Amino acid sequence: MRDMTKYQGIIPAFYACYDENGAVSTERTKMLTRRLIQKGVKGVYVGGSSGECIYQSVQERKAILEAVMEAAEGKLTVIAHVACNNTKDSCELAAHAESLGVDAIASIPPIYFHLPEHAIAQYWNDISDAAPNTDFVIYNIPQLAGVALTMPLFKEMLKNPRVAAVKNSSMPVQDIQMFKMEGGDGFVVFNGPDEQLVSGLAMGADGGIGGTYGVMPELYVKMFALCQAGDYAGARAIQYVADEIIYAMCACKGNLYAVMKEIIKQREGLDIGTVRKPLPGLAPEDADQVKKCAAMIDEAIKKYC
Repeated sequence: MRDMTKYQGIIPAFYACYDENGAVSTERTKMLTRRLIQKGVKGVYVGGSSGECIYQSVQERKAILEAVMEAAEGKLTVIAHVACNNTKDSCELAAHAESLGVDAIASIPPIYFHLPEHAIAQYWNDISDAAPNTDFVIYNIPQLAGVALTMPLFKEMLKNPRVAAVKNSSMPVQDIQMFKMEGGDGFVVFNGPDEQLVSGLAMGADGGIGGTYGVMPELYVKMFALCQAGDYAGARAIQYVADEIIYAMCACKGNLYAVMKEIIKQREGLDIGTVRKPLPGLAPEDADQVKKCAAMIDEAIKKYC
């Protein structure tokens, strides 16, 4: 029997950690991993959008995952996003992830060319075959991938016994209900949009994977705990505040991940670098807004946690 409890909780999407020259830093990667363990999160989602995977080489992605696994020391659920825009590299990353003992691998559909659904299913199944002893998580993010996980495609993927979960980042909360109902007992659905974690949990999501979890994990861990206890009013109050913080961070000129990395540096003294081009780094005019966002997080944690 598959242990589904390891997927129930708050799983931050792991940030890419770079040194001063923009190279992947395994030491900073380990530092961020240990910080998240201290914050009480359930696990980490490595190599996804927040990890800037599309701007990294296969070898860099392997090095990042190796560093996370070393620092995690079995204390975190680790889901490795292994998708590349070709099957060969994706399968190589999948096999590597399995060799390290990750809990699951995950994949978006191939991007740019709009493939027919049978080709997407083949792509996912090929990746899954490369890690035959590891759970597979479908990543549904149509607003970025350009293709949605339809119910016919989902039903086709359920024929693969390794398909254990969907990371659902589509905006309609109803999609969570549909995937839960069709997936059946023991199937996991992760809420993707950070701004509606409480809504997703209320609709039946087992946990959440989110890009802003890493900058304010305390708030999301508290939200999840309150929802588990049935206190949705209390969780909703924190969700509103977290959303205000997200909107404030998005008001900066620099990329959101650059903003969040700077906030972590200012609040906790942990320098994990900036973002990789072509993502825009912080602009000089962002300085005041970043300080404001950091203060908002401090105030929210003090009030709710």
